[in-house]
Amino acid sequence: MNWEFSPDILAYYRRAPEHQRLQTGASQLEFARTKEIISRRIKAAPAVVIDVGGGPGAYAAWLAELGHEVHLVDPVPELVARARSLRNVRGRQIESCTQGDARALSQADQSADVALLLGPLYHIIDAGERQRALKEAYRVLTPGGLLFAAAISRFASVLDGLHRDLFADPEFGRIVQRDLDAGVHENSAEKLDYFTTAYFHRPEELHSEVTAAGFSMVSVVGIEGPGWLVADFDARWRDARRREDLLRSARVLEAEPSIRAMSAHLLAIGRRNGD
Repeated sequence: MNWEFSPDILAYYRRAPEHQRLQTGASQLEFARTKEIISRRIKAAPAVVIDVGGGPGAYAAWLAELGHEVHLVDPVPELVARARSLRNVRGRQIESCTQGDARALSQADQSADVALLLGPLYHIIDAGERQRALKEAYRVLTPGGLLFAAAISRFASVLDGLHRDLFADPEFGRIVQRDLDAGVHENSAEKLDYFTTAYFHRPEELHSEVTAAGFSMVSVVGIEGPGWLVADFDARWRDARRREDLLRSARVLEAEPSIRAMSAHLLAIGRRNGD
């Protein structure tokens, strides 16, 4: 089945340097923390992992290096090509990199031990279609298999706007208000650094969606904590002690209900029932 994919989103990823994002600025904290959270729960290698919406392959390459069998799927052909180019330069190879849609995966039933959805849920605006993506992840997981599904916090834009002084642009203020009112982020200003069409979740909403798809033992944690907002992030990240302070702060606050949504990104963890 073919699904419509927003031309705005495709255009954004064809222009934005997504292959560099996780190695720059506060996104380094997102990358380190996401790997940390996954590492605490994933079983020893070799697990079969499907990385849905895996983009240019940062997480797929990391898991392949650890000895897992990783299959990357992404709707953007340019990102799939970039991920495929990593296969011969990162030691252990990503097993496969294919173009596809989170809502209609080609993988067989119960064929993966771990499913990563580290992007699809915030680029599928309709709640019913997000359910399709989550149920597809459930379908391809083995009984007891793990889901890791990322979302953008409902409050990410307002916090980012304060951090980067973006409210000097009145249009950014209008974008943020729509985010807060409806959770739908639309970049009406067409500025690349205002991101692209996306859905921004509240933590409890993400928990409900993952639970409704059939997953059990669901938890939702904040990924970055407040550290992504510090003014001198790059200097702190370069210093080993202060980098650990950023990581520790995120770690100890990740499950605190009153502060989870201060993270730019949320991560839901769920398990397929034993069927």
